[in-house]
Amino acid sequence: MNAVFDNKLKHNQHLEVHDILQWLEEDEMVDIENAQMLRTLAVGAEYKKKNPLEIIADRNWVNTTTDKLLTLDTLTKWFADRVDLPFVRIDPLKIEVAEVTEVMSYAYAARFNVLPVSVDADTITVATAQPFERDWEIELSRIHNKEFKLVISNPADIRRLLLEFYSIAKSIHGAKTSSDVGGGNIQNLEQLMELGRGGKLDANDQHVVNIVDWLLQYAFDQRASDIHLEPRREMCPVRFRIDGVMQEVYQIPSAVMKAVTSRIKIIGRMDVAEKRRPQDGRLKTRMEDGKEVELRLSTMPTAFGEKLVMRIFDPDVLVKNFRQLGFSKKDNEIWQSMIEQPHGIILVTGPTGSGKTTTLYSTLKLLAKPEVNVCSIEDPIELVEPAFNQMQVQKNIDLDFASGVRTLLRQDPDIIMVGEIRDKETADVAIQAALTGHLVLSTLHTNDAPSAITRLLDIGVPPYLIQSSVLGIMAQRLVRTLCPHCKQETDISDEAWHELVHPWRAKKPKVIYKPEGCLECRDTGYQGRKGIYEMFKFSAESRQLVTSDCDIHELRRQAVKDGLQPLRLSGANKVAKGETTVEEVLRVAPPPLNS
Repeated sequence: MNAVFDNKLKHNQHLEVHDILQWLEEDEMVDIENAQMLRTLAVGAEYKKKNPLEIIADRNWVNTTTDKLLTLDTLTKWFADRVDLPFVRIDPLKIEVAEVTEVMSYAYAARFNVLPVSVDADTITVATAQPFERDWEIELSRIHNKEFKLVISNPADIRRLLLEFYSIAKSIHGAKTSSDVGGGNIQNLEQLMELGRGGKLDANDQHVVNIVDWLLQYAFDQRASDIHLEPRREMCPVRFRIDGVMQEVYQIPSAVMKAVTSRIKIIGRMDVAEKRRPQDGRLKTRMEDGKEVELRLSTMPTAFGEKLVMRIFDPDVLVKNFRQLGFSKKDNEIWQSMIEQPHGIILVTGPTGSGKTTTLYSTLKLLAKPEVNVCSIEDPIELVEPAFNQMQVQKNIDLDFASGVRTLLRQDPDIIMVGEIRDKETADVAIQAALTGHLVLSTLHTNDAPSAITRLLDIGVPPYLIQSSVLGIMAQRLVRTLCPHCKQETDISDEAWHELVHPWRAKKPKVIYKPEGCLECRDTGYQGRKGIYEMFKFSAESRQLVTSDCDIHELRRQAVKDGLQPLRLSGANKVAKGETTVEEVLRVAPPPLNS
């Protein structure tokens, strides 16, 4: 740190707008006239309350050296270099909230707008945007007897996360205190003798309500697709699935977790008293920006209590077109040619979490025009969509997929979506619907597209019905896409490329990319997911191969002749375009089987 900053540090100076403007002028980043005008304006009381970096960012100035906008993030990074301190983009998922909020009180942290971001045996790391304001450090050093390490962070992030972290810590503490007063029983297999004591922590307690609200908002902000609340003996982990990968985000005391689970079951219209049987529910929330998000709930009894999983459905996925979902131009053309047929059955295959629901809903949304009657039978209804008519399987009243399709056929449908073909009865009624003039879309759990035919044969569907009704099959997987902010060029060996595309011939790209990791992607190197697809449009030659003793290898070879591009080859195309990595495609796409 240079002499000017050393001097400021000694005098414990609060930086003002004119200090930052002076340094920006020295670095020739701002227009002199603009800077002088702001100096004249920045004398009112409202300017004293805000950080000088925020005041300058609000002007929307352009950097006179680079012609780029001087955003708050850009200014904060520049400021960190100027004061010779590390810049840190605060990642909420990597902060031990309970630990850092013990360092200082909220009132004290808010007074100086500083936020502890990590604590270890010897050091406490604190984020600030006023590095020369150090009175707080002198006082806290006496209490903690540790070295304080400063990092520079966006002042708006510090202020927002201060409120979030201390609010949730306060709610957890308050809820835990309430449960301790009431005896704090935990219903699990190891403590059956305590079941009669009855803790007094209410699911409608304001602390519990705050925790649930924060948890849902936190998951939306972090782009989570699933929230897992997992009961344990003492501290219960909360985990998010982000881009297909599980990440632990918080630890909640067991008694508090029980109340949080009950609160979510109440708003999801589930039976709160029933803890021995699995249950399903759903709820819809509205975020601050007015956007509605739907969640599907599922509970499961475990050794330490009820495990709750919330699947988050983002309605924005239905607005995306197929190219945005990951369809290539050729994939899009084949899929459009299949769904434009007036009747027949189209199958989408893949394991759980491979994006089948998104594909089907996006397709039905496209097909659901005013002149078309679109109906579905699902178990459960994953996303309520007003553009078509949805019915849910209810086994307690003998409403299964087969009887549901029979009901739909009496509703004058044009297009029917069957959530999943699980047995011969469902397959028979779906195929009969396709043969009687309806377009039917459904799903199967198979590794690739041609295997769907053998699966139908295995469950007892006659070959002639498959020949006359199936239009085509699509297999799909989801691969994580490389973070555009940090991906780096790299080379690939002939052996690695051969492993990906064998036994098909595909030209090795000159350049591919590897994940690097940055603040934007939380050091994972990946941001978001896209689909890879295998399109099998049934040809006359393929139909002739569907017999009672069908040879899957022969069928697969014919499908390739007809234009099927296997999943790994589809993934290889995305690798060549710089969208994902070889490792990611090998992770999700099944190996070839004598193609």
